[in-house]
Amino acid sequence: MKAARWHGVKDIRVEEIDTPTPGPGEVAIKVAWTGICGSDLHEYLAGPIFVPVEQDHPLSHDKAPITMGHEYCGTVAELGEGVAGLNIGDRVAIEPIFACGTCPACFEGKYNLCDRLGFVGLSGGHGGFAATSVVPARMVHKMPDALSMEQGALVEPAAVALHAVRMSKIKAGDTAAVFGAGPIGLLVVEALRVAGAAQIHVVEPSAERREKALELGATSAIDPTAEDPVAKIRDATGGVHVAFEVTGVPRVLPQCIDSTRHEGQTLIVSIWEGDASFQPNTAVLKERQLQGTIAYRNVYPAVMELMVQGYFSADKLVTKRIKIDQIVEQGFEALVAEKSQVKILVEAPD
Repeated sequence: MKAARWHGVKDIRVEEIDTPTPGPGEVAIKVAWTGICGSDLHEYLAGPIFVPVEQDHPLSHDKAPITMGHEYCGTVAELGEGVAGLNIGDRVAIEPIFACGTCPACFEGKYNLCDRLGFVGLSGGHGGFAATSVVPARMVHKMPDALSMEQGALVEPAAVALHAVRMSKIKAGDTAAVFGAGPIGLLVVEALRVAGAAQIHVVEPSAERREKALELGATSAIDPTAEDPVAKIRDATGGVHVAFEVTGVPRVLPQCIDSTRHEGQTLIVSIWEGDASFQPNTAVLKERQLQGTIAYRNVYPAVMELMVQGYFSADKLVTKRIKIDQIVEQGFEALVAEKSQVKILVEAPD
């Protein structure tokens, strides 16, 4: 089968590999659509970050080259021995977290904080940029009939956004800022609407993405190249209750902190390629909080229910659909060059 595989920085190749088959407790998925994630883009431009290169990942038992793709959905094609509760033909979204199940975080049910955390399509395994993926049955979530397959490919990134908002201390009627209106930032805007935020101020240099943020319910969309975003946000709110950092750009982190009120909170959602610095007194003198958030846990059913209600709509967020043979030029390179792109979906090969 065809698969898009990471070999190194700016070296993703569409290759023919053997079609995987499920072992005990595993499920084979005929992939439908897979989204290109910001994490995928980081691996393409500056990896390895999650991709294991020198040694096999302890849970996937895999290392580069690896088949990429972790935002995906499809239909159940084959069941391994011992799998119950699923049937051939079920439409499913994949929750692609590798977790050991035995570390302190896993014992507390916080499997996204696993000491050996990994992701299918980043840390090895049979990722979604292929015709067939094989995953443990616990990663498979049945999709409601009302959701399209394209919608299924957005469950994973929407789960990132919903988990981030759940991790925050936002309450109905509070104010929020979102720095960065890429796919996750835009999904955070929608998750904040679900949570009842009274004002949502978005900071984003791309005009097209600012327009999309307003379409999705942002109160304002600020161009940081034309005006001071911190001053603009503070003028409007006196300082927001919670700011979300969704850029991974070092100079943005102190802006997020400064945009919050006393006892405000900054949620760091991005995966970073390098260090970022801030003056600690900006947190100390106002008793502000910094909180990290990674991936998601126990939110896929809620995400899909919200999708049924109309949130996290693929019609609003998907800007391009491509074939797997176009994944580098029309996918990764397009995301680098065209800031008008939001979510690019890759159709699985036959």
